[in-house]
Amino acid sequence: MRIVVTGGAGFIGSNFIHHILKKYPKYKIINIDNLTYAGNLHNLKDIERNKNYKFVKADICDRKQIDKVIKGCDWIVHFAAESHVDRSIESADIFTLTNVLGTQVLLDAAVRHKIKKFIHISTDEVYGSRKKGFFKETDILNPSSPYAASKAASDLMVMAYRTTYGLPIIITRSSNNFGPRQYPEKVIPLFITRLMKNKKVPLYAKGENLRDWIFVEDNCCAVDLVAHKGKVGEIYNICAKNHLSNIQLTKKILKRMNKPTTMIKNVKDRLGHDFRYAVSNAKLCKLGFKPKYSLDKALDLTVEWYAEQL
Repeated sequence: MRIVVTGGAGFIGSNFIHHILKKYPKYKIINIDNLTYAGNLHNLKDIERNKNYKFVKADICDRKQIDKVIKGCDWIVHFAAESHVDRSIESADIFTLTNVLGTQVLLDAAVRHKIKKFIHISTDEVYGSRKKGFFKETDILNPSSPYAASKAASDLMVMAYRTTYGLPIIITRSSNNFGPRQYPEKVIPLFITRLMKNKKVPLYAKGENLRDWIFVEDNCCAVDLVAHKGKVGEIYNICAKNHLSNIQLTKKILKRMNKPTTMIKNVKDRLGHDFRYAVSNAKLCKLGFKPKYSLDKALDLTVEWYAEQL
Protein backbone atom coordinates (compact mmCIF):
# COMPACT_ATOMS: atom_id res chain seq x y z
CA MET A 1 0.00 0.00 0.00
CA ARG A 2 1.39 3.38 -1.07
CA ILE A 3 -0.29 6.37 0.57
CA VAL A 4 0.21 10.04 -0.21
CA VAL A 5 -0.44 12.20 2.85
CA THR A 6 -0.77 15.91 2.14
CA GLY A 7 0.11 18.34 4.91
CA GLY A 8 2.01 15.61 6.71
CA ALA A 9 4.39 18.00 8.45
CA GLY A 10 1.49 19.74 10.14
CA PHE A 11 -0.33 18.88 13.34
CA ILE A 12 -2.89 16.19 12.47
CA GLY A 13 -1.00 15.00 9.39
CA SER A 14 2.22 14.26 11.28
CA ASN A 15 0.32 12.44 14.01
CA PHE A 16 -1.47 10.41 11.34
CA ILE A 17 1.80 9.41 9.68
CA HIS A 18 3.19 8.23 13.02
CA HIS A 19 -0.01 6.26 13.61
CA ILE A 20 0.03 4.55 10.21
CA LEU A 21 3.73 3.60 10.20
CA LYS A 22 3.39 2.14 13.68
CA LYS A 23 0.21 0.18 12.96
CA TYR A 24 1.01 -0.83 9.37
CA PRO A 25 4.81 -1.17 9.15
CA LYS A 26 4.65 -2.41 5.54
CA TYR A 27 2.72 0.61 4.25
CA LYS A 28 4.69 3.21 2.35
CA ILE A 29 4.03 6.89 3.07
CA ILE A 30 4.84 9.86 0.85
CA ASN A 31 4.44 13.09 2.75
CA ILE A 32 3.69 16.20 0.67
CA ASP A 33 4.04 19.48 2.54
CA ASN A 34 4.88 23.02 1.48
CA LEU A 35 6.35 23.78 4.92
CA THR A 36 4.43 26.98 5.58
CA TYR A 37 4.49 28.44 9.09
CA ALA A 38 2.47 25.54 10.54
CA GLY A 39 4.49 22.76 8.88
CA ASN A 40 7.50 21.48 10.79
CA LEU A 41 9.71 18.56 9.76
CA HIS A 42 10.83 18.26 13.38
CA ASN A 43 7.41 16.65 13.91
CA LEU A 44 8.73 13.69 11.88
CA LYS A 45 12.39 13.66 12.86
CA ASP A 46 12.14 10.28 14.57
CA ILE A 47 10.94 8.57 11.36
CA GLU A 48 12.87 10.48 8.69
CA ARG A 49 15.17 7.47 8.17
CA ASN A 50 12.33 4.98 7.95
CA LYS A 51 12.67 3.20 4.59
CA ASN A 52 8.88 3.32 4.13
CA TYR A 53 8.68 7.10 4.59
CA LYS A 54 9.51 9.82 2.08
CA PHE A 55 9.12 13.59 2.28
CA VAL A 56 8.48 15.77 -0.76
CA LYS A 57 8.34 19.55 -0.43
CA ALA A 58 5.56 20.62 -2.75
CA ASP A 59 2.68 23.04 -3.07
CA ILE A 60 -0.60 21.21 -3.63
CA CYS A 61 -1.52 23.93 -6.15
CA ASP A 62 1.46 22.97 -8.34
CA ARG A 63 -0.01 20.58 -10.93
CA LYS A 64 3.31 19.35 -12.31
CA GLN A 65 4.77 18.52 -8.91
CA ILE A 66 1.59 16.86 -7.70
CA ASP A 67 1.27 14.80 -10.87
CA LYS A 68 4.77 13.36 -10.37
CA VAL A 69 4.23 12.50 -6.70
CA ILE A 70 0.76 10.98 -7.10
CA LYS A 71 1.74 8.60 -9.91
CA GLY A 72 1.80 4.98 -8.75
CA CYS A 73 0.12 5.60 -5.39
CA ASP A 74 -2.96 3.82 -4.06
CA TRP A 75 -4.55 6.34 -1.68
CA ILE A 76 -4.45 10.06 -1.04
CA VAL A 77 -5.21 11.24 2.50
CA HIS A 78 -5.67 14.98 2.16
CA PHE A 79 -4.94 16.94 5.36
CA ALA A 80 -3.21 19.97 3.79
CA ALA A 81 -5.16 23.15 4.48
CA GLU A 82 -5.03 26.64 5.84
CA SER A 83 -7.00 26.20 9.04
CA HIS A 84 -6.83 29.13 11.46
CA VAL A 85 -10.13 31.05 11.61
CA ASP A 86 -8.57 34.30 12.85
CA ARG A 87 -6.11 34.33 9.93
CA SER A 88 -8.96 33.72 7.48
CA ILE A 89 -10.82 36.73 8.86
CA GLU A 90 -7.74 38.91 8.35
CA SER A 91 -7.09 37.62 4.81
CA ALA A 92 -9.13 34.96 3.03
CA ASP A 93 -7.12 34.76 -0.20
CA ILE A 94 -4.71 31.99 0.79
CA PHE A 95 -7.58 29.95 2.27
CA THR A 96 -9.45 29.99 -1.03
CA LEU A 97 -6.30 29.22 -2.98
CA THR A 98 -5.03 26.34 -0.83
CA ASN A 99 -8.25 24.80 0.40
CA VAL A 100 -10.27 25.02 -2.81
CA LEU A 101 -7.87 25.17 -5.75
CA GLY A 102 -5.31 22.93 -4.02
CA THR A 103 -7.98 20.30 -3.43
CA GLN A 104 -9.08 20.53 -7.07
CA VAL A 105 -5.50 20.01 -8.27
CA LEU A 106 -5.25 16.87 -6.14
CA LEU A 107 -8.62 15.62 -7.37
CA ASP A 108 -7.58 16.09 -11.01
CA ALA A 109 -4.38 14.13 -10.37
CA ALA A 110 -6.35 11.42 -8.57
CA VAL A 111 -8.65 11.01 -11.59
CA ARG A 112 -5.75 10.92 -14.08
CA HIS A 113 -3.85 8.30 -12.11
CA LYS A 114 -6.89 6.26 -11.10
CA ILE A 115 -6.28 6.58 -7.36
CA LYS A 116 -8.10 3.81 -5.50
CA LYS A 117 -9.26 6.01 -2.62
CA PHE A 118 -9.27 9.76 -1.89
CA ILE A 119 -9.78 10.56 1.82
CA HIS A 120 -10.64 14.23 2.28
CA ILE A 121 -10.14 15.63 5.78
CA SER A 122 -12.67 18.35 6.56
CA THR A 123 -14.11 19.98 9.70
CA ASP A 124 -17.31 20.24 11.71
CA GLU A 125 -17.17 24.00 11.13
CA VAL A 126 -18.69 23.56 7.66
CA TYR A 127 -22.08 23.02 9.33
CA GLY A 128 -21.97 26.32 11.19
CA SER A 129 -23.41 26.91 14.66
CA ARG A 130 -26.29 25.05 16.29
CA LYS A 131 -28.03 25.91 19.59
CA LYS A 132 -29.45 22.45 20.23
CA GLY A 133 -29.05 18.95 18.86
CA PHE A 134 -26.32 17.55 16.63
CA PHE A 135 -25.50 17.83 12.95
CA LYS A 136 -25.70 14.70 10.81
CA GLU A 137 -23.64 14.14 7.67
CA THR A 138 -26.67 14.85 5.49
CA ASP A 139 -27.38 18.30 6.97
CA ILE A 140 -27.01 21.46 4.88
CA LEU A 141 -23.67 23.25 5.12
CA ASN A 142 -23.82 26.74 6.60
CA PRO A 143 -20.25 27.97 7.21
CA SER A 144 -19.67 31.26 9.03
CA SER A 145 -15.98 32.08 8.61
CA PRO A 146 -13.92 32.36 5.40
CA TYR A 147 -11.98 29.32 6.63
CA ALA A 148 -15.12 27.21 7.09
CA ALA A 149 -16.49 28.42 3.75
CA SER A 150 -13.31 27.36 1.96
CA LYS A 151 -13.51 23.91 3.55
CA ALA A 152 -17.19 23.59 2.64
CA ALA A 153 -16.30 24.51 -0.94
CA SER A 154 -13.60 21.84 -1.00
CA ASP A 155 -16.07 19.28 0.36
CA LEU A 156 -18.47 20.09 -2.45
CA MET A 157 -15.69 19.82 -5.00
CA VAL A 158 -14.75 16.37 -3.67
CA MET A 159 -18.37 15.21 -3.88
CA ALA A 160 -18.68 16.61 -7.40
CA TYR A 161 -15.68 14.55 -8.53
CA ARG A 162 -17.41 11.48 -7.13
CA THR A 163 -20.53 12.22 -9.17
CA THR A 164 -18.81 13.38 -12.36
CA TYR A 165 -15.78 11.12 -12.57
CA GLY A 166 -16.69 8.26 -10.25
CA LEU A 167 -13.67 9.04 -8.05
CA PRO A 168 -13.72 6.81 -4.94
CA ILE A 169 -13.85 9.43 -2.19
CA ILE A 170 -14.58 9.54 1.53
CA ILE A 171 -14.92 12.73 3.59
CA THR A 172 -14.33 13.09 7.33
CA ARG A 173 -15.51 16.08 9.39
CA SER A 174 -13.93 16.20 12.82
CA SER A 175 -14.48 18.34 15.87
CA ASN A 176 -11.67 20.42 17.43
CA ASN A 177 -8.41 18.45 17.64
CA PHE A 178 -5.70 18.95 20.24
CA GLY A 179 -2.55 17.18 21.35
CA PRO A 180 1.19 17.00 20.61
CA ARG A 181 2.73 18.82 17.62
CA GLN A 182 -0.01 21.47 17.30
CA TYR A 183 1.19 24.91 16.25
CA PRO A 184 0.62 27.31 19.18
CA GLU A 185 -1.89 29.60 17.50
CA LYS A 186 -4.80 27.32 18.38
CA VAL A 187 -6.33 27.80 21.81
CA ILE A 188 -4.98 24.82 23.79
CA PRO A 189 -1.29 25.02 22.79
CA LEU A 190 -1.49 28.82 22.83
CA PHE A 191 -2.75 28.85 26.40
CA ILE A 192 -0.29 26.19 27.55
CA THR A 193 2.75 27.90 26.06
CA ARG A 194 1.71 31.34 27.32
CA LEU A 195 1.16 30.04 30.84
CA MET A 196 4.58 28.38 30.76
CA LYS A 197 5.98 31.89 30.23
CA ASN A 198 3.71 33.24 32.98
CA LYS A 199 1.71 35.26 30.46
CA LYS A 200 -2.04 35.77 30.60
CA VAL A 201 -4.29 33.85 28.21
CA PRO A 202 -6.66 35.76 25.87
CA LEU A 203 -10.22 34.45 26.17
CA TYR A 204 -12.83 35.67 23.68
CA ALA A 205 -15.69 37.59 25.37
CA LYS A 206 -16.95 35.65 28.41
CA GLY A 207 -15.76 32.26 27.13
CA GLU A 208 -19.29 30.90 26.75
CA ASN A 209 -18.84 29.45 23.25
CA LEU A 210 -19.07 25.65 23.14
CA ARG A 211 -16.79 23.20 21.35
CA ASP A 212 -16.41 19.42 21.18
CA TRP A 213 -12.80 18.33 21.70
CA ILE A 214 -11.04 15.20 20.46
CA PHE A 215 -7.48 14.06 21.15
CA VAL A 216 -5.54 13.97 17.90
CA GLU A 217 -4.61 10.30 18.29
CA ASP A 218 -8.29 9.38 18.53
CA ASN A 219 -8.99 11.37 15.38
CA CYS A 220 -6.15 9.57 13.58
CA CYS A 221 -7.64 6.23 14.64
CA ALA A 222 -11.00 7.37 13.29
CA VAL A 223 -9.52 8.42 9.92
CA ASP A 224 -7.69 5.08 9.77
CA LEU A 225 -10.96 3.24 10.48
CA VAL A 226 -12.89 5.19 7.87
CA ALA A 227 -10.15 4.75 5.26
CA HIS A 228 -10.10 0.97 5.71
CA LYS A 229 -13.72 0.17 6.54
CA GLY A 230 -15.76 3.21 5.49
CA LYS A 231 -18.04 3.15 2.48
CA VAL A 232 -16.81 4.94 -0.62
CA GLY A 233 -18.83 8.05 -1.43
CA GLU A 234 -19.81 8.62 2.21
CA ILE A 235 -19.15 11.35 4.79
CA TYR A 236 -18.26 10.56 8.42
CA ASN A 237 -18.44 12.97 11.35
CA ILE A 238 -15.70 12.46 13.94
CA CYS A 239 -16.02 13.58 17.56
CA ALA A 240 -15.45 12.32 21.10
CA LYS A 241 -18.44 13.97 22.80
CA ASN A 242 -16.30 16.22 25.00
CA HIS A 243 -18.48 19.34 24.98
CA LEU A 244 -17.06 22.24 26.96
CA SER A 245 -17.43 25.99 27.03
CA ASN A 246 -14.20 27.86 26.37
CA ILE A 247 -14.11 29.09 29.97
CA GLN A 248 -14.47 25.50 31.26
CA LEU A 249 -11.62 24.40 29.02
CA THR A 250 -9.48 27.33 30.15
CA LYS A 251 -10.02 26.48 33.81
CA LYS A 252 -9.00 22.86 33.17
CA ILE A 253 -5.74 24.07 31.63
CA LEU A 254 -5.11 26.53 34.47
CA LYS A 255 -5.66 23.79 37.04
CA ARG A 256 -3.14 21.49 35.36
CA MET A 257 -0.55 24.24 35.30
CA ASN A 258 -1.23 25.46 38.84
CA LYS A 259 -2.22 28.92 37.65
CA PRO A 260 -4.97 31.17 39.09
CA THR A 261 -7.98 32.44 37.17
CA THR A 262 -6.42 35.90 37.30
CA MET A 263 -4.27 34.67 34.39
CA ILE A 264 -7.35 34.97 32.15
CA LYS A 265 -7.62 38.12 30.07
CA ASN A 266 -11.01 38.59 28.43
CA VAL A 267 -10.65 40.09 24.95
CA LYS A 268 -13.00 41.38 22.25
CA ASP A 269 -14.99 38.58 20.66
CA ARG A 270 -14.05 37.17 17.26
CA LEU A 271 -16.03 38.43 14.27
CA GLY A 272 -18.82 36.03 13.32
CA HIS A 273 -17.92 33.76 16.25
CA ASP A 274 -19.98 30.54 16.07
CA PHE A 275 -21.54 29.79 19.44
CA ARG A 276 -21.71 25.99 19.37
CA TYR A 277 -20.31 23.21 17.18
CA ALA A 278 -21.92 19.82 17.65
CA VAL A 279 -21.95 16.78 15.37
CA SER A 280 -23.31 13.27 15.73
CA ASN A 281 -20.76 10.47 15.36
CA ALA A 282 -23.39 7.71 15.28
CA LYS A 283 -22.45 6.73 11.73
CA LEU A 284 -18.77 6.42 12.69
CA CYS A 285 -19.60 4.41 15.81
CA LYS A 286 -21.39 1.85 13.65
CA LEU A 287 -17.97 1.11 12.12
CA GLY A 288 -16.66 0.36 15.61
CA PHE A 289 -15.16 3.71 16.66
CA LYS A 290 -14.62 4.39 20.34
CA PRO A 291 -12.23 7.06 21.68
CA LYS A 292 -9.33 5.67 23.69
CA TYR A 293 -8.60 8.81 25.67
CA SER A 294 -10.71 10.69 28.18
CA LEU A 295 -10.55 14.47 27.91
CA ASP A 296 -8.69 14.79 31.21
CA LYS A 297 -6.09 12.17 30.29
CA ALA A 298 -5.57 13.74 26.88
CA LEU A 299 -5.11 17.20 28.39
CA ASP A 300 -2.56 15.77 30.84
CA LEU A 301 -0.59 14.22 27.97
CA THR A 302 -0.76 17.44 25.96
CA VAL A 303 0.52 19.64 28.80
CA GLU A 304 3.31 17.13 29.47
CA TRP A 305 4.37 17.13 25.81
CA TYR A 306 4.69 20.91 25.59
CA ALA A 307 6.54 20.98 28.91
CA GLU A 308 9.08 18.54 27.47
CA GLN A 309 9.69 20.83 24.49
CA LEU A 310 11.10 23.61 26.66
